Amino acid sequence: MKPLRFSNRILILISALLIIPSYFTPLWQISLWAPQYPEGLNMKIWIDHLSGSVDQINGVNHYIGMRHIGDEMFPEFGYLIYVIGAMIAIGIIAFMIGKRWSLYGFFSLITLFGLAVLADMFRWGYEYGHNLDQTAAIKVEGMSYQPPLIGYKELLNFLAYSGPDTGSWILLIGTALLIIAIIRDRREKKVLH
Repeated sequence: MKPLRFSNRILILISALLIIPSYFTPLWQISLWAPQYPEGLNMKIWIDHLSGSVDQINGVNHYIGMRHIGDEMFPEFGYLIYVIGAMIAIGIIAFMIGKRWSLYGFFSLITLFGLAVLADMFRWGYEYGHNLDQTAAIKVEGMSYQPPLIGYKELLNFLAYSGPDTGSWILLIGTALLIIAIIRDRREKKVLH
């Protein structure tokens, strides 16, 4: 099998190295605004912990029966650092192999990882927003408080936002570089045929 052009291999390497900042930057954010919180409450989700207005969000959520948010809610924090490390290593190996299948394999891995993270976030948000304490001070019949997966959603008098933070945007740039490498590789293959 013909090796990839060196420039495409470099795109694989850059994409793999762009995963490294996910250790040092927040990956996701959830923000809430309400008349009593015009400056907003913001929770950041990192590779291994939560930060931001977690205590204030817990205080608000207590009244509607939502569970306490804490690092212990996310078993992913215990192994995500290793999964991310393995993805970086696989990307570097794909660069060194430099074959078409290594490019497509690494892209598939990144894509599956992204879809798995989104599915996990949806599952967590669903459980968090639907499994409410029936003895809560405020109950609205038929109301669930599932935060949006991506985007904005009104929850009672709160506007909630959920979406990628710095680390995820960097990962998306890396994924875009892989897509560019795939497009260039396919064009080159058409030219050769």
